[in-house]
Amino acid sequence: MRVGAPPLPASAFQPRPVLRSAIDRARSANDTSVLAQVLSGGGGVGKTQLAAAYAHEATLGGTDLVLWVPAGEVQQVITLYARAALLVQAPGADGADPERDAQVLLDWLATTERSWLVVLDDITDPATIARWWPPGRPRTGWVLATTRLKDARLTGQGRARVDVDVYTPAEAFSYLQTRLTADDAAHLLDGREHELADALGRLPLALGHAAAYILNQQLPCGSYLQRLQDSTRSLEDLLPLSADAEGYGRQVAAALLLSVAAAEAATPNGLARPVLLLAALLDPAGHPADIWATAPLLGELPRYCSPAIGGKESTGAVTAEETYEALLVLHRYGLITYDPRSQHQEVRIHALTARAARETTPGNQQSALAISAAYALLNIWPDLDQIQRDLGAVLRANSDTLRQYAGSHLWQSEARSLLFRAGSSLNDNGLVGPALTHWQTVTDQTEGILGPDHPHTLLAWSNLAVTYSRLSRYETSVELGKRALAGFERVLGSDHPNTLSARANLAATYRNVGRYEEALVLNKGVLADRERALGPDHPDTLSARANLAVTLGNLDRYEEALLLKKRMLADRERVLGPDHPDTLTTRSNLAVTYNDVGRYDDALRLKKQVLADYERLLGPDHPDTLRAKINLAVTYSDLGRYDEAHRLGQPALVDCERLLGSDHSETLRARAHLAATYDALERHSDALQLGEQALADHERVLGQDHPETLRVRAQLALTYGLLGHHDKALQLRTEVLAGFDHCLGADHSETLRAKANLAATYYVLERHDEALQSGEEALAGLESLLGPDHPDNLRTRANLAATCNALGHHLKALQSWEPVLGGFERNLGSSHPETLRVRTHVAATLYLLGRHDEALQSGEEALVDHERALGPDHPATLQARALLAVICRELGHHAKAAKLEGDPSEPN
Repeated sequence: MRVGAPPLPASAFQPRPVLRSAIDRARSANDTSVLAQVLSGGGGVGKTQLAAAYAHEATLGGTDLVLWVPAGEVQQVITLYARAALLVQAPGADGADPERDAQVLLDWLATTERSWLVVLDDITDPATIARWWPPGRPRTGWVLATTRLKDARLTGQGRARVDVDVYTPAEAFSYLQTRLTADDAAHLLDGREHELADALGRLPLALGHAAAYILNQQLPCGSYLQRLQDSTRSLEDLLPLSADAEGYGRQVAAALLLSVAAAEAATPNGLARPVLLLAALLDPAGHPADIWATAPLLGELPRYCSPAIGGKESTGAVTAEETYEALLVLHRYGLITYDPRSQHQEVRIHALTARAARETTPGNQQSALAISAAYALLNIWPDLDQIQRDLGAVLRANSDTLRQYAGSHLWQSEARSLLFRAGSSLNDNGLVGPALTHWQTVTDQTEGILGPDHPHTLLAWSNLAVTYSRLSRYETSVELGKRALAGFERVLGSDHPNTLSARANLAATYRNVGRYEEALVLNKGVLADRERALGPDHPDTLSARANLAVTLGNLDRYEEALLLKKRMLADRERVLGPDHPDTLTTRSNLAVTYNDVGRYDDALRLKKQVLADYERLLGPDHPDTLRAKINLAVTYSDLGRYDEAHRLGQPALVDCERLLGSDHSETLRARAHLAATYDALERHSDALQLGEQALADHERVLGQDHPETLRVRAQLALTYGLLGHHDKALQLRTEVLAGFDHCLGADHSETLRAKANLAATYYVLERHDEALQSGEEALAGLESLLGPDHPDNLRTRANLAATCNALGHHLKALQSWEPVLGGFERNLGSSHPETLRVRTHVAATLYLLGRHDEALQSGEEALVDHERALGPDHPATLQARALLAVICRELGHHAKAAKLEGDPSEPN
């Protein structure tokens, strides 16, 4: 079975026995360690053809799997690995997750008894390919790689490098003789073949171009050599040896120049040269053939056609069919590769050919062609490339290549928008590290070329600010965001769409740092302006409304937030469709608000849907998918389903650390939630270790007084309390209350929760009067904000009830316990651990009131529920059993009490 498309053997392919012997020796040098050979050499020396020969021989020899992988872009590696995993039916491959299937293939290669060969062709970045090296397997499988690099990272872990150089004199002569004779052109061999080969530096690529030119022009080798020598002086000006850092050589450029002229003459419409020159500005690994049917190219190419060979007038146009014919001619002359089987990368050009073509392009032509190429890429760029990830990766690679080669040309027109589209694509796909590098480069270039007040400079600042915010570098984000907004207001006016976008971005950053009131002012203004200018259903208006809803939720205005988010979801489903990324974000935000108001079942239903949608549309590693996993884990915890929360939250943290980095905001959130989950699972030592790390990370990344930092400090206080370190818990909870009071105000729900938690610590420390006062103040505020049935309000009332019992106010305590029990049963269910805990307290309070028969009934029901939900040996079950034994003894049921006391635990 063959997967992938190794190139067909070149005409007059040279077996190169000396080089192949070196490869075979490297392979057999150590059967247990040297399991991969890396063919390393400069461009055009024939590495890929050698590897392809091994692949074709393996296929003919019956090797069970021959996998050919273009390795210049890691996404291609993953895609082909995943396809192979399905074809070989590797256990666990199901087509749902390409990266997981790719890993399944590696596992299969490491264990299978079937024979295999994997070829990784043209590795350009050892770092990105590092985790995708197949495991060599003696006697059954091996790996062959090609690269232009001589990098030590490619030769570790059982890999041996084999240097590939130019043809030997005998091979170069044999190539020319065989190539011309096979094409019935032996009459062109005139005895000067050795001279010609030497003049071309015996480079296989150069010999291929020269042979094609000789055949198409029917020139004897000596005549071709004379032409080559005649052009030497001018080519030295174009490609001097002193500038040849890549080791390509002047002779190769000369051969290429002659072949281009021949290809141009072979196209009746004269398109070969401009098509080649434009292709040379794009990624050598391949670009989509679709660009050659776009209006920007079809309208621009006639300017460079040559009337002397039948070209069109400069005012004319060419058709997509004619550009296709030109591509075929260039393919025939070996100047490009046109392969319709390579999706999104159908047109490839060797880097050597591209470099020579660029360096022989007049500057004015290169500028116009670069602008046309930029418009063509923009023309085929999908609005939602995060859904078409492979195409997006190819377009970004081509944009980056064009930016490198076009210099300042792109900045002379609106074609510079390509650079902004590429940066937005990086952000949309969660590639925040590359996005930061991209926007820093674009910002420097715009400011240097266009000046600090140009709208595109301001737009670059604004996008850079957004990227810093996504990296949790909020201080820098706020500074840049303010700078961009001030510039837009000064240059474009307060109502310009770019000004409104900058204002919205700054509001989002304010929200991230807990400056909710400032965010609210900006959000309201942006929404009003967009509704007036764009209408209520414009996507930008919908985004403004969504941002306002989130900020309202941050300010505890849950009813307003909930109504607005419901409306937003309906609007976005109607306007954008159910699978649009903005619709998914709105659905996720609505689920979070359901969580905030204690509607956990609704939150769970919606969060499951959101996660499934993100995994299907964006893949498992997108930041939005990871955020959805963490959100779902939070709701599992709120519902008391702690094992499920752990099963989802622990791998989510690993994925966040791997994909986003240890300091990313989602990584910080995942770490903090996992620490809380450990507490719920009674793993308090693990919770303490992870919680202390989470707090240190939050303080370092976000600052001491950031709301997220305060929440993590509050969770760590709970851990200390559960471990019996109540003085430390009191210290932390006092700090948390002061922090929330300072940054959010005394009436914010976070401040009131902090006051309720402090009251709980006072209770444990038997400072009951302080506990009662703080608890009553917190309860009054929370009831006003959240309503009587919100879980946080019920928890505060439960702590007050416990305090009343401690103060001997048992009737008042019972009057609090009973509505708390009813609220928990309605909101959390009868089997939730918090519901069970309250039921035990109700029984204990009835006992303290001397209502022993009622206490007995309540205690028996509580014990049955504990055993069913938590098991007979859970600490809460043991406590319920001990309480029931005490009640039984009070009623004289000594036998039953003795049976219950068979467990050694004593009631608290």
